[in-house]
Amino acid sequence: MLLELQNISYKRDGKKILDNINLKIDIDKFIAITGPNGSGKSTLVKIIMGIKKTDSGKIIFNGKDITNLSINERANLGISFAFQQPVKFKGITVYDLLRMAGRKKISKKEACEILSKVGLCAKEYVDREVNSSLSGGELKRIEIASVVLRKSKLTIFDEPEAGIDLWSFNNLIEVFANMRQLIKGTTIIISHQEKILNIADEVILIKNGKIVNIGTSKDIIDKEIINKTCCKLKNNIKEEKSEQPN
Repeated sequence: MLLELQNISYKRDGKKILDNINLKIDIDKFIAITGPNGSGKSTLVKIIMGIKKTDSGKIIFNGKDITNLSINERANLGISFAFQQPVKFKGITVYDLLRMAGRKKISKKEACEILSKVGLCAKEYVDREVNSSLSGGELKRIEIASVVLRKSKLTIFDEPEAGIDLWSFNNLIEVFANMRQLIKGTTIIISHQEKILNIADEVILIKNGKIVNIGTSKDIIDKEIINKTCCKLKNNIKEEKSEQPN
């Protein structure tokens, strides 16, 4: 067992955001977490990373109680977190960023190999500055490359589709589909997109701060979303199906 959440609850401004969450996640799994807006998805993964502190409960990672550990301590144990909007670094090149992420000296050739694996033409990007001249899709791929170099036991992506266009998103799906080969560990992705749910080993559905179902993408989409839930994911599924050619 890689990660276990025991009775995790979180309340802010008198509102219960997470309500007694219990969850076990195995080693070498690709997990998607979905649910309506405001259901507590982002709060849950931020608690796993230590960005937010749980009000009650325990977090066990790789057999160790990390409930009271800092973000840096969790990162050193092997947890990585990718935000919805990748951070820009004025004056820092892509190569600089990858060297820092890898925590060891890497050559430009090694950096280029990693960039190629996430679908970027390495020669065009390795010396570019990580700033606003890069598109959302380019920044996402560079962030994934940096995550690959960290070789974390657990990698968390918070809505990687946020802020990028449809073309970039469709290209990113290929990268995430090959995530097992890129990242040797467990991946958790928060998403409303059916294409991402379809490549997951398991989909976790959260509503009103509670886990209401865990299953395959088909189980969750057919039984819980299309038939029961009026939410962002349901609208995204309709949009994706309407975009498919006849």
